[in-house]
Order: sequence, then structure tokens, then C-alpha cells
Amino acid sequence: MFTGIIQTLGRVARMGAVDGGRRLAIEAAGLGLDTVGIGDSIAVNGCCLTAVRIDGETFEADVSSESLERTTLGALAVDDAVNLEKALTLSTPLGGHLVSGHVDGLGEVAWRRAEGRSERWRFAAPARLARYIAEKGSICIDGVSLTVNAVEGSEFEVNIVPHTAAVTTLGDRAAGDAVNLEVDLIARYLERLMGGDHRPAGSTITREFLRRHGYGAE
Repeated sequence: MFTGIIQTLGRVARMGAVDGGRRLAIEAAGLGLDTVGIGDSIAVNGCCLTAVRIDGETFEADVSSESLERTTLGALAVDDAVNLEKALTLSTPLGGHLVSGHVDGLGEVAWRRAEGRSERWRFAAPARLARYIAEKGSICIDGVSLTVNAVEGSEFEVNIVPHTAAVTTLGDRAAGDAVNLEVDLIARYLERLMGGDHRPAGSTITREFLRRHGYGAE
């Protein structure tokens, strides 16, 4: 789990094909890799990856073909900047919102424009994700936790303050660019609880399972 508060900007140092996917080597000065072990999770542009090798201030992670096709990781090139966040611990302040690092889909920057000292941005989301995006709810964009200010159909708007633009890759995004989107976990669970599965607790499937295992459920 993550918080959507980017801890540092990393840089793609090198990459290579491996077992149908790709291995990324990412320079992560400022992330504090001294507290990261092999097998630990690091969010890269909002995608949860597993560290398979650590060498000083650089870590390596494998990206599956599925992730390459469904996230912006497939378009990364050497020297590209990436947003980095280490996994949430019990002592980590929850400054953003609970983020799983499992990207739900690709969005697109529709436009950005100045609004006071910040910028107003509009993004287009896949129609299947639109129902999870609510005004004043949370959204994770390229690993950055943001508050939704307006929703219109499958498009939504956020405000990005100068600090966020300066310390994340969002400051370099322009209209037409693709971004990784992760919707609020609470919205997904609420949908499931409110109507995703109407099967009663005492369904025949449950009774049959218990009967086969000798519990004599009737």
C-alpha cells in the first residue's frame, strides 16, 4: 500500500527485455534505499513494482507484459523521470489516501490552465472508471494523490499546486499525454457491498462446500 505522496523523482538508468517483460533500473537518489530490501514494493508512476536488485542508489524491478501494455511504463525510455514512493508502513503519515499501486486504466490530459497560483487540469478517464470518480473524492494520477474538484461525464478536474508540479512528473505533462489512473479503493468496495453480488450467505454453493468438507450444513 502507498499514500500517493511522492517521495522523490527517479530516473530510468537502463532497461532490457527479460522473460517476455522488461527489467527497469531506476536511479532513486533521495528515496532512501538503505531501508529497502529485495522483495519490497516501490511505486513507480503509481505502479507497484518489486525490487529485485539494489545497488547503492539504484534499484531494479521487473515489469510484466501485462503492465507494459496497460500502464505508461511501456512507453518509458532511458533518462525519463519517474515518480517514486516506498511502501506505506505503520509509522508513515497518511498525507494522501490509501493507494494500492494497481493501476485501473490509462487516462489522458485534456487541458491545463493557470488558476491563481495553482493550475486547473482536466483529464479524460475510461468510461468504465467514471462511476468511481466523485467530486471531492480522491484519485491517484501517475502515483500522485489528488482531490477531484469537478466531474462531467467521464472527464474530471483537479487543481495542482506549484509544489506538486515541481516535485513530480506532472509538471512536464501536456494535453494529449497519457497518465496512469487508480480510483479510490473505498468506491470499489462500496460498489461490491451495495450490489456487486446478491448471493445470500446461506447459498447452495456455501452449503455444498461445507457438506463436502464434512460439516453437515443444511
